[in-house]
Amino acid sequence: MTTEPTHLADLTATRLTAGYAAGEFSPVEAARAVLERAEAAQAATNCFTRIDPDEALSGAKESEERWRAGAPAGPVDGVPVTVKDLILTRGVPTLRGSRTVRAEGPWEEDAPSVARLRESGAVFVGKTTTPEFGWKGVTDSPRHGVTGNPYDPGRTAGGSSGGSAAAVALGAGPLSLGTDGGGSVRIPASFCGIFALKATYGRVPLYPASPFGTLAHVGPMTRDAADAALMMEVICGADWRDWSQLGPAGGSFREALAGPVSGLRVAYSPSLGWDVPVAPEVAAAVRRAVDTLAGLGASVEEIDPGIADPVEAFHTLWFSGAARVVQHLDDADRALLDPGLQEICAQGARYSALDYLAAVDTRMALGQAMGRFHSAYDLLVTPTEPITAFEAGAEVPAGSGHTRWTGWTPFTYPFNLTQQPAATLPCGVDGDGMPIGVQLVGARHADALVLRAAHALYEAGTAEIPAPTALKG
Repeated sequence: MTTEPTHLADLTATRLTAGYAAGEFSPVEAARAVLERAEAAQAATNCFTRIDPDEALSGAKESEERWRAGAPAGPVDGVPVTVKDLILTRGVPTLRGSRTVRAEGPWEEDAPSVARLRESGAVFVGKTTTPEFGWKGVTDSPRHGVTGNPYDPGRTAGGSSGGSAAAVALGAGPLSLGTDGGGSVRIPASFCGIFALKATYGRVPLYPASPFGTLAHVGPMTRDAADAALMMEVICGADWRDWSQLGPAGGSFREALAGPVSGLRVAYSPSLGWDVPVAPEVAAAVRRAVDTLAGLGASVEEIDPGIADPVEAFHTLWFSGAARVVQHLDDADRALLDPGLQEICAQGARYSALDYLAAVDTRMALGQAMGRFHSAYDLLVTPTEPITAFEAGAEVPAGSGHTRWTGWTPFTYPFNLTQQPAATLPCGVDGDGMPIGVQLVGARHADALVLRAAHALYEAGTAEIPAPTALKG
């Protein structure tokens, strides 16, 4: 195991709360350290839309008083948190990366996950960047510009939760709320070397309802699986505003981390059975993570799930949702949109109701196929991405031949269609020092099992990678 970090900004949420309880340091000291790091992270990568030092320090002082009295408000009391700028936060504009959103507000409401964190005493540091309305798998927007990668700011942080991933990687708060409609917590987490979980749909309440429908999730982006389990226990609290919420989880995510990996039935699929050119260094790193699971006692079989690529069905649902996002805009506002977003909105507006329902049929068949597959296997393991981070400011890698972001991220969007839990954690770096991610996918409702397997890989040292370089020198 690596030596524990000594700088407060580099500690996990679990370690911070243990330190608060023991009187080793205070929430105010942690908030100051994180705010300093947030400013440096912003200068290096442009990962924030706003940083709120006054709110953070005020919240930290209140938390410090609670800890001093021995009465913390909840499991994340005093922990610095950032929130993706698609998620409503009371008193703060949620601009969605778009010049069409008016900052004046009023901004009077917290989204469910934000409300649960606030009730638990979390310290809000700021809002993180997103592409416009979260439409693509990289993070640049007409309103806030390009977000760079913590390991090389000239490369993308991924998206659409790229600001959150960069902030966590650089120590600007150990916890962040992201959203995932086609891979949007997992893509940037893989590119930035952190952990992220897209839980079973409905496990984390979502409000307002996404125009992308039941593809969209809210999820934790953290330093490790243990912090994600901690965060899940807070943000899964029920909220009547989400009619599709699943209700109480029925067990402790943190307690589930201690369960064994031995005996788990693991399917390793290097390419989902499709013609996906996975970079050799990525394939090798993921293979090593799979070997680690086998060494921990899991029963591993290399096998594909036997599904076809559902990208066309995903496009129908995703592009239709994008068209709905901008439906209310007049021509002047539409001219302000990201050109790529304009293109997919135009395509989405051309689909018929029958096209949409055909995509839903494909989705249901895919879900049934994966349900059948998971009757034989507890986990499916794939690369999170077939590549590592590429040039910042581009939707697709130069020379790739892809026209849309879905072309280079084939391992993520299928599991938004099926609503399964899927997590990513780092499993190495390539020859340029860029992080590589491994994806763990479970059956619907098997969120705790996915977290358990990921935690075991952390404990085994699989996720030990070099620290980001963006703040060095």
